[in-house]
Amino acid sequence: MKRPSGAGGQRHQERRPAARPGTSRPAPPDHGGRLPAALLVPGDEGLGLSALGWQAVYRLLAARPEIAVERFFLGKGFDAPVSADSQRDLRLFPLMAASISFEEDFLPFLRALVSAGVPSTRAERPDYPLVLVGGPIAFLNPAPLSPLADAFFVGEAEAGLLDFCLALKRAVFDGVSKQDFLESAKDMPGIYVPGRSKTPVRRAVAIDPGGGGLLGAPAYSCFTGHASAVQDALLLEINRGCPHACRFCAAGFVYRPPRHARIEDLQEIVEREAPPKVGLVGTALTDWPDLLPFLRWLGARKTKFSLSSLRADGLTEELLGFLRECGIRTVTLALEGPSERLRQAANKKLDAEVFLAAVERAARLGVNHLRVYLILGWPWEGPGDYDELEGFLGRVMAARDQGHGRKTSEFMRITLGASSLVPKPWTPMQWAPMASEEALIAAQKRLKGMAKNLRGVAVQVDAPFQARLQGVLARGDAEAFELVQLAASQGGWKKAMRLWADQAAQILDREREEHEVFPWEVIDTGVSRASLWREWQRAGRALSSPGCPKGGCNDCGLCGLDQWLENSGSGPGPRV
Repeated sequence: MKRPSGAGGQRHQERRPAARPGTSRPAPPDHGGRLPAALLVPGDEGLGLSALGWQAVYRLLAARPEIAVERFFLGKGFDAPVSADSQRDLRLFPLMAASISFEEDFLPFLRALVSAGVPSTRAERPDYPLVLVGGPIAFLNPAPLSPLADAFFVGEAEAGLLDFCLALKRAVFDGVSKQDFLESAKDMPGIYVPGRSKTPVRRAVAIDPGGGGLLGAPAYSCFTGHASAVQDALLLEINRGCPHACRFCAAGFVYRPPRHARIEDLQEIVEREAPPKVGLVGTALTDWPDLLPFLRWLGARKTKFSLSSLRADGLTEELLGFLRECGIRTVTLALEGPSERLRQAANKKLDAEVFLAAVERAARLGVNHLRVYLILGWPWEGPGDYDELEGFLGRVMAARDQGHGRKTSEFMRITLGASSLVPKPWTPMQWAPMASEEALIAAQKRLKGMAKNLRGVAVQVDAPFQARLQGVLARGDAEAFELVQLAASQGGWKKAMRLWADQAAQILDREREEHEVFPWEVIDTGVSRASLWREWQRAGRALSSPGCPKGGCNDCGLCGLDQWLENSGSGPGPRV
């Protein structure tokens, strides 16, 4: 789902805690005898309402009487943050837990701490507060924030975060110093304390006792509102992880094993919360066998819904027909690579004919806006790949026209959304160099040139500078924190990147050696380095590989996760 550019509009509807009678704001929690915990969310309230991860953490902590959790939306970080729940000052909270999803969020996070008068490095904070960082960044690569954070929670919050917070509560109320507490907690499941924990730290993963690729406790929103990207929608987690093993996609590797929610669990949530609209969140929605039955159930309840991007091979006549019956007018498909060769290298198992059939079907059934996602800047790309893309786009236009031939009252416009490839840790691309800013701009110009002569086709591109910045922060070591500090002191990322150009080039512009030690390997995600290297080698030869089998890890063994789960005690039953 697209991140909105700002907040505004009606305040969110509070679901927990209960509001005071006659007001729209929750009653300030009574901190007496409870651990005050500040949950820091980068960005404004609108961005926060559009994200699900931190809300799952809020729900987990707010359910415990030992913890008083309050939300802090950091905006751009220039102003001293205050609690959205009680207007309390951030410095009153001995636990400051930040949920960080994007590398660009490092700057508002740092700024907010400085604005609140909280020292920005752990060396300057020998005593409380304890700054805990979680979210995807914590297990993709915690190194750039390791000078700042006292500790990281690595993995899925359901699998150990509460235990850490309850232990901290006891320590604070028993007068245990922060340093003594960190020493005692350094080897708790999912906890990485820089300089103290035994590494690599295993990613904490919650495995449902029922097995069979089930998601035991699907996340869902605590708060909704007009400011969210999906207005007034209850965000609902359909699946976690992805079985397709696209080589550029971190979510497909670090959230293994892939798991689906039970339809009964989701129905129970919807019936209990009774939202006017549901936003379905997942990396592979059309892989969920109960998707259409669940959507039909929502339709029978008169509950509106929205979907994230769909795979072309899952956009069946039946599914698309039902989506149109429900008033869905926009469909999003991912093409990813400009050519068949690059899609093979990316392990994007996409049949071009199936994709074209999905375009024809969408036009025929009256979809009036098709979004197609592309990724530019592959290590192996050349002019021939874009020549092939130009020809393929002509075939897309023909498929659209064929669909219109049976229904001319609707015209389907097409938006090509092109992002820049950022090689991420824990994927086969972690050895890859990143395309230069000049090369990315040239690729974008070529794409825009193609679209000029295509009726009803628009192009949206990202900023190559921002993509390169993300690449530095995604793959940097602890020294990359200097870049964040420079950005805070020099007025933003652009000047900081100019001052840090040599270090950035060293991180981005070279192919890594096979046995080079990576800063993110203080974490153990469960996917073996040998399997990632094998996939990197196959990518260079444009060879595809199978994804995760439906039978689960025991039917595969290719990436080593089966042995990892067994050795970590994550067989039957949750690992905590």
